[in-house]
Amino acid sequence: MSSGTTDEQRLADLARLRRVKDRIDRDYAQPLDVDALARGAHMSSGHLSREFKRAYGESPYGYLMTRRIERAMMLLRRGGMSVTDVCFAVGCQSLGTFSTRFAELVGMPPSLYKDRAGDATLGIPSCVAKQVTRPIRNREASPTSGT
Repeated sequence: MSSGTTDEQRLADLARLRRVKDRIDRDYAQPLDVDALARGAHMSSGHLSREFKRAYGESPYGYLMTRRIERAMMLLRRGGMSVTDVCFAVGCQSLGTFSTRFAELVGMPPSLYKDRAGDATLGIPSCVAKQVTRPIRNREASPTSGT
């Protein structure tokens, strides 16, 4: 097999991975799992997981949960919804899993974030608030982690 064929295959895989990433971004609130994403990309779930992590620094599931938590943060800042309602609105099926992942990414449980969110962004333009309040992603992939 020539390196041209290998390069073509890698480019084709990257295009499929981008479509998977776009689908997660678009359909984050829908029931998504790695098997369904892999079928849609015509890849095995193992290959999708390995290549997605290689390309984007986290697993497809990790990326999906990060998208959901980002959206949850916005809904909690906006107010008017309970933590449980936000959990289900962003596509999570378990309040416990949602709360645990939220606390891992944001550094506090969603109920505390909800209580503090209004004060933290008071007077800050929404475009700046979005960046400041974004969850911390890829801690293990950061250049300071020694990997």
